Amino acid sequence: MGAVLGVDFGTTNTVLSFHDGQGQGQVLRFGAPEGETSAFRSVLSFRETPDGPSRRAVEAGPWAIEQYLEDPLDTRFIQSFKSFAASPQFQSTDIFGRRYAFDDLLSAFLTRLRVHGGDRLAAPPATVVIGRPVQFAGANPDPALALRRYEAAFSRLGFENMRYVYEPVGAAFYFAQRLTGAATVLVADFGGGTSDFSVIRFDRRDGRTVSKALSHSGVGVAGDAFDYRIIDNIVSPRLGKGSSYRSQDKILPVPNRYFAAFARWSQLALLKSSRDLRELKALARTAVDPSLAALVELIEDDHGYPLYRAVSRTKEALSRERSARFSFSAGKIDIQVDVDRADFERWIAPEIRQIDAALERALEDARLAASDIDQVFLTGGSSLVPVVRTLFAERFGPGKIAGGGEFESISTGLALIGGADDLDLWSERISP
Repeated sequence: MGAVLGVDFGTTNTVLSFHDGQGQGQVLRFGAPEGETSAFRSVLSFRETPDGPSRRAVEAGPWAIEQYLEDPLDTRFIQSFKSFAASPQFQSTDIFGRRYAFDDLLSAFLTRLRVHGGDRLAAPPATVVIGRPVQFAGANPDPALALRRYEAAFSRLGFENMRYVYEPVGAAFYFAQRLTGAATVLVADFGGGTSDFSVIRFDRRDGRTVSKALSHSGVGVAGDAFDYRIIDNIVSPRLGKGSSYRSQDKILPVPNRYFAAFARWSQLALLKSSRDLRELKALARTAVDPSLAALVELIEDDHGYPLYRAVSRTKEALSRERSARFSFSAGKIDIQVDVDRADFERWIAPEIRQIDAALERALEDARLAASDIDQVFLTGGSSLVPVVRTLFAERFGPGKIAGGGEFESISTGLALIGGADDLDLWSERISP
């Protein structure tokens, strides 16, 4: 067989793995500015060059972050853009006078990823297995549209034999390497934009592992939605949420829709060149509360990445401790707040209920009870959030819960599937 490339294009990180029919697959590592890593951040940066507006310096991953930190005021920094993949409403965005559709953004991202991947990515592999969520993020997502956009972007780089596999199925194949006998496994994959579940039966026949998917389920909420709750409850109220502005002789509330967009990473990147920002600047001039001007500053001066870091640090700390300090300083903005884990869990309770409902659908579609599940494999960064782990421990029992490979399990599993004899059973193609 030819070389297989497994691509876990995630909302937060992208991870690549290779498989050549031997061994367990190999994860590609990048010599990033801050040190070697396998988790290539799913971010883009655009900066105008001295040659004029038609010339742009485009970067991706850790190098995009470095470019942004060097010159934040003149850099457009875009993160969580996978959230737009299945959205018919997202047609394009303007970046320094050029329109970028979703496949343009993804193609630019993949081009820089290939450059930084070096010799291993110099030539297209025989087969590319690309992960896809069970349920794409966003309101009324169109999965077929998302896969067509994926196909267009990957094709530009010369990839030809492209297959698509549910992300939790990739994680299941990774986990199956640990199994010593038959087992019914529930895999829960918590990414940045989606939470996905698959129930798979693994059996041993004639010395090899055979498997059958029993059900799939998913919901378009995960780590980014948890971030949204932190921003909405801590940051937004200190940047004018709930405040008012003067309109002639009336005092009117500032519309909450500005803050709903601001608190989502995928939307924040697009606000800088939007009509919403122009409207916000007009409202800030007549605002009763001067804090609304801080929201304008945060968007206009591209403080989104430092805010993301502050939110991530707080969320990670709350996974270890009962309380944490939220600390964010950028420009004239300074927010320092103590956060209790109990409050955070109360904020994300609506998302936890949605996750629980999707989990229940996976069991119902497989026609299994919780007691029929032999092993539960939790993967993805948000699987480390205590209330998420508690949800599974209470339903299945702590002894059945396993984890690990939070960043590499899906890409490794995808590469293994690409080398399987029954690839057609586990993957789909896009019709020409």
